[in-house]
Amino acid sequence: MVDNKHDMKNDEIAEDAPQGVSLDTNDDDMYIDPVQFESEEDLENPVLAMKKLREKLKTCEKEKKEYLDGWQRMRADFANIKRDEETRRGEMIKFASEGLVEDLLPVLDSFSMAFGNKEAWEKVDANWRKGVEYIYAQMYSVLESRGLTEVGKVGEPVDPRTHVAVEEVSATSEKDLNTVSEVIQKGYRLHNKVIRPAKVKSFGGIEKQK
Repeated sequence: MVDNKHDMKNDEIAEDAPQGVSLDTNDDDMYIDPVQFESEEDLENPVLAMKKLREKLKTCEKEKKEYLDGWQRMRADFANIKRDEETRRGEMIKFASEGLVEDLLPVLDSFSMAFGNKEAWEKVDANWRKGVEYIYAQMYSVLESRGLTEVGKVGEPVDPRTHVAVEEVSATSEKDLNTVSEVIQKGYRLHNKVIRPAKVKSFGGIEKQK
């Protein structure tokens, strides 16, 4: 009976033995790989050695998670930087022609002034007039394809971001108050940026009845 108990005890120890520990169930001798442990105490106590190895494993797993989290954060930061850089590059490309467009605005103003004087314009030779109108339409189409749009229309609410009210006139009804009564000079927007506000006259007060 004593021998059976002794064997059972050896079996229990064998199950808990760490890697590098070899138990011979035929006698009481044990072989422990000294590379796996740091002290003589570990060699003498396999259970303590196993505990230390498990603690090291937990430490390694914790460090691995920290390294993985750090790598994922760096990857996310890099993706954000790349996206922001692409956005800035797109904005630069979008507004690269802003200076050229602004230089052409006085040309558009000249066309608008010519077309605005309808009486004088209609006296011009019809074929020549059509040619000039075609040139204007062609040039404006090119600028429009680059993101240029007109700002300032009669009847729209006066907005200080897009209008400069140079004169105020009396309104005939309340619904006309603070709206554009006349466009003196067209304004322009390049994409979502106002590059020149429109100069307008606005309705300011109700005209008194005489």
